[in-house]
Amino acid sequence: MNAKRLLIFLALFLLLPFSLKLRGQDFGKGQSLFSDIKAAAVGDILTVLIVEQSRATNQVETKTEKSTEISTAGGPGIGSLDFIPMFGGKADNSNKYDGKGENLRAGSIRAKMSVTVVEVRQSGDLVVEGSRVIGINGDEESLYLSGVIRSRDLSPDNTIESYLIADAEISYTGKGNASTGSRPGFFTRLINWVF
Repeated sequence: MNAKRLLIFLALFLLLPFSLKLRGQDFGKGQSLFSDIKAAAVGDILTVLIVEQSRATNQVETKTEKSTEISTAGGPGIGSLDFIPMFGGKADNSNKYDGKGENLRAGSIRAKMSVTVVEVRQSGDLVVEGSRVIGINGDEESLYLSGVIRSRDLSPDNTIESYLIADAEISYTGKGNASTGSRPGFFTRLINWVF
């Protein structure tokens, strides 16, 4: 009798996942050892590892030099006017300009965020889009990402690095006391705009 009860319990235990799968359509999805967990359809989620570094340098050097010299000399007058000396003149003109300009800009961002597949193209490429908003003590930092991903670039753990995203648009903005405190005042910006 105990062996019969044990067999019935074992059969119910083995059939339980299939009955739950019939009730909940997504039960067990992606749980197989042989199934792929990579994003492939609209609404699927994947993780982007954002590691971006940019550096730009621009140097300009201009040097001009111009020099002009005029010299005129005279002597005693001619003939009966030899007591009146002839005029003499001399002029020098020199112009120099030496200008240098240098512009250096560098930026770096490291983050990890999840994005959603919003479109699957005929080629199988995935159009993704996602945003992340973090609030800290009244300050708000927003991270937005969109772009196109090739399915084959996704790693087995459903992640991708940002440099593999085509037409990538990554923006990181912040608002609050920290960002407004670092911004120049109105009159300073007005003076900088005028001059």
